[in-house]
This record gives sequence, structure tokens and C-alpha cells, in this order.
Amino acid sequence: MTERKYYIMKKGSKVSIYTGRSPRQAALKAATRGETSISLRERGRRNRDGTYSIHVFKGTRKKVSLGTDRPSWLPAEVMKPVVNKMKVERVAKI
Repeated sequence: MTERKYYIMKKGSKVSIYTGRSPRQAALKAATRGETSISLRERGRRNRDGTYSIHVFKGTRKKVSLGTDRPSWLPAEVMKPVVNKMKVERVAKI
């Protein structure tokens, strides 16, 4: 099993850290919290040429209805995150 990694998302002066085994898993967590434009950088990792990889996603949430076999404490409709990877940018300086 691979270890979890930390991904950093900066928006202005606000910094958020999401964990996951892959950038997509971290982007799904960001989309769950309502982020639509998601740019993630892995914490503490550079490429061999000294650049950083920025994973850019577009995120949304959609309302999904659950079946009758759901637990009683869970609502009938929940928000499900959806992300699409747009590109991977390589930048020299953060």
C-alpha cells in the first residue's frame, strides 16, 4: 500500500493542505469542500530538473440520491464530488 502524500493548494493568502495517495484523491477532497478551481502541489517534492509540478483540476459537486438500503442517520440525498484533470504545469518558482 502506498503512503499518503500531502498536497498544498494556495488561493491568495489562504493555504489549504489535502492528503491522499494521488493528486486526484486530494482534489476530490477539495471539491467536497466546495472548491471549483483546484491547483495542487505536492509538499516537499521537486522534479529532477528542479521544477515543481502543479496539478490543475476543475471540480464540482452534484446531488446524488441514495437507495433505501442507506443507514437511517444518512440523508436521502448527498453531495458527490466530481473532478476533471485539466493539465499539469511545471513551474520553476512557487
